Amino acid sequence: MASSAAASAAAAVVSSELAAAELPEPQVFVRQGFLWDEQPAYLFDIDGTLLRDPGRVHHNAFFTGVKSVMGRDLVLDGVTVAGNTDPGILHDAFRVQGLADAEWRPHLEDVLQAIRVEVLAQRETMRIKVMPGVQATLAHLKAKGAAIGVATGNLEAIGWRKIEIAKLRAWFAFGGFSDRFAVRADMIAHATQIARAIAGPAASVCVVGDTPFDISAARANGLPVIAVATGRYSFEELMEHRPDACATTLEALLQQTATPA
Repeated sequence: MASSAAASAAAAVVSSELAAAELPEPQVFVRQGFLWDEQPAYLFDIDGTLLRDPGRVHHNAFFTGVKSVMGRDLVLDGVTVAGNTDPGILHDAFRVQGLADAEWRPHLEDVLQAIRVEVLAQRETMRIKVMPGVQATLAHLKAKGAAIGVATGNLEAIGWRKIEIAKLRAWFAFGGFSDRFAVRADMIAHATQIARAIAGPAASVCVVGDTPFDISAARANGLPVIAVATGRYSFEELMEHRPDACATTLEALLQQTATPA
């Protein structure tokens, strides 16, 4: 029993930032005239941008949640997960399975609640890895007076829990989450309203994410966007979507900024 308790405690420890050996050669692009670190407000995606959960606790909770509420197996084959929202993943999965709205929509809120409960029940097993340069970048932007928030496809209880485990909570003044938004662009629009309530009604709000869906959601709201290749998409793949800035890691972006030309 003692060894089991020790293992559980060890699993809850936040892992250090990813080792350099795990990362590609640094690459950075910044659109001419775009001052990436001079924006009044920022919206940071969580998974793949700020951190990873290699144990896939959140991912696995979808299967448990659907099974416990609906008594059926969830199939995610053919469903885009990275860059999606939690409700959006379920919407897409049920449609791919050919379920009519009447078969799943009445159960949606119960499934989402079951996912929240499962992730929070398994929180001690989450071994969060923080992406390279995250702490330093957040400190850099905070020192410049920026309003910093999260804008994520995670449900709120899950998103904040990951941030807390990663010891990043103190950097964030607010958050935008997917509890009421299946479409990422709608979640970004809501988070932008919160950011502008803090930074000013005309403030530029910069989205930071790791997928093409972060880029398209930013564009749908007329916002600048920084893409980082610390998730499932490479630097080259992200560049195809023309972000205002793109880097293999936030660390690489910050280092280039700090290095005289």
